[in-house]
Amino acid sequence: MKDQAASGGGTGATAAQRLSTRETAERLGVKPETVYAYVSRGQLSSRRAPGGRGSTFDAAEVDALARRTGRRDPSPTADPVFRTSITLIESDRYYFRGVDATELAKRYTYEEVAEWLWTGGLRPGIRFTAPDEALAAARRAVDALPVHAGSTDRLRVAVIAAATVDPLRFDLSREAVLASARTLIPTLVEALPLTGGTSSTGDVADVSGAGLARRLWPKLTAQPADEPSIDALDTALALLIDHDLAASTLAARVAASAHAHPYAVVSAGLGVLEGPLHGAASGLAHRMLTEVLERGSAVPVIADHLRTGRRVPGLGHRLYVAEDPRARTLFDLLVDIPQAAPALAAARDVVTTTARHAPLHANVDLALAVLSVSSGMAAEAGETVFAVSRTAGWIAHALEEYGERPLRMRPTGQYGGPRPPQPLPTVTGEPLR
Repeated sequence: MKDQAASGGGTGATAAQRLSTRETAERLGVKPETVYAYVSRGQLSSRRAPGGRGSTFDAAEVDALARRTGRRDPSPTADPVFRTSITLIESDRYYFRGVDATELAKRYTYEEVAEWLWTGGLRPGIRFTAPDEALAAARRAVDALPVHAGSTDRLRVAVIAAATVDPLRFDLSREAVLASARTLIPTLVEALPLTGGTSSTGDVADVSGAGLARRLWPKLTAQPADEPSIDALDTALALLIDHDLAASTLAARVAASAHAHPYAVVSAGLGVLEGPLHGAASGLAHRMLTEVLERGSAVPVIADHLRTGRRVPGLGHRLYVAEDPRARTLFDLLVDIPQAAPALAAARDVVTTTARHAPLHANVDLALAVLSVSSGMAAEAGETVFAVSRTAGWIAHALEEYGERPLRMRPTGQYGGPRPPQPLPTVTGEPLR
């Protein structure tokens, strides 16, 4: 056994408790060259073996490093891998708890799929309800923002406001976290202002008690809600709930690793989501489709993108070789919506035009753009849909992370600055007062 070989069969804290490079690599679950990388980064100390052949390492120090890093990947520079039972992506398909996610989204509502993701159980007809106190606080906070504030700004403020009136937010038991999630998501939706910047409580048809998609619709567009469009929006919400460890989900898990409460977990996710390479990507596709419709062809629009060094939005995905299955599912629904036909044709024109030079397929951002353009929504509508939907996924990952060793996501920086000791800096110019 490794421990016996390392200690010579003894158990005392003696100089004999040293490991060879090979034994150290095995104990850490890394390659031998990685052991020396740890040494060069100051994470391990080494001593020349008797006779000058190789190095030896203190067993206790090695075990401490293993506990601190929790690493079992082949290299300290490899992408971290976390256990999860939520989403699997393989062979151009993706699954929630082993079930085809696109089939779930087509058959069940957003709330039902979210519940499935959280608990592994199906609750037909479930509706999430916003409590009066949390909704009032969130609405006051959101309505106080400037008219030009973005939807993600409003959602972040709503999350913070809702958290302040929940005295049980620090209870990280599974039941308490799920209770918070079931009230937070509808609070976010109902706190958003109606289309046009009016208050969230303005004149609109009563949709209380309706599914989340129907309640979200008037926050995205002034167009009347028809059943095919509501179905497409609800399916989009269900499709986007989770997609493995996307950037915002990783941020949410880091927050949960520190035992942040679920509202803070969602805030962490929203902070990352706002980047143009993540949740905001559908807005870029929306603007591109609008330009294609205005100019009558994708050719000059694609040419302008390439000429200025911009990537064509809505195309390609690092996890799929063929078409994004989320896009394919949404496109199938959009075909049945008459007013979506022009935007759908524009999207196909974009794919066909770009395919002359690169084998790129549509991703979900392009499909969301077709829905937003054809429904008279603003460019940021897709980001709003993404944020509301993904909140359920962040909660699912938080529930998993709360069951893991706290603060396990603590990487060590590879310092590249001047080596100490350095002289104290000298004062230049007038001192700050």
